[in-house]
Amino acid sequence: MEGISVPSGVSDQPFGEETYTGAENRARALLRNYPNADYFVGIEGGVQLLSGIWFGFGAVTILDVSGNLGRGTSPQYELPEKIIEELKNGKELGTVIDELSGDTDTKRKGGAIGFFTNGVFQRKDLYVTGVLVALIPFLNKGIFFDEK
Repeated sequence: MEGISVPSGVSDQPFGEETYTGAENRARALLRNYPNADYFVGIEGGVQLLSGIWFGFGAVTILDVSGNLGRGTSPQYELPEKIIEELKNGKELGTVIDELSGDTDTKRKGGAIGFFTNGVFQRKDLYVTGVLVALIPFLNKGIFFDEK
């Protein structure tokens, strides 16, 4: 498996539904640009408000060559209002975490989750669950997809 950067077509800091759109856009861009693969995985990090609490999370979309989609999310983690205000003012979560941690390019390293868990849980670990649950429709094709 190889990681390839493709545009998400959404804001640098997606909120809510835009996060899911970004993940799907990435999967579709991979299909267009690398049609010889069997599956295309788009991942987008974002934030969403649920029950009055802001959470960071990753949205995952898996697309196969037949156009079937599977979707999942990473575990969600609570974000403090102080950070949400920064995001609402146009900053990206990675930039805010860089400023808080004194590190650079944290979004490509442990990510916000790495910062908040003091390195116990890393960004790449966060997305594993999202990918696994996005595979569910492909493991149960007869239930999820019209067989052609």
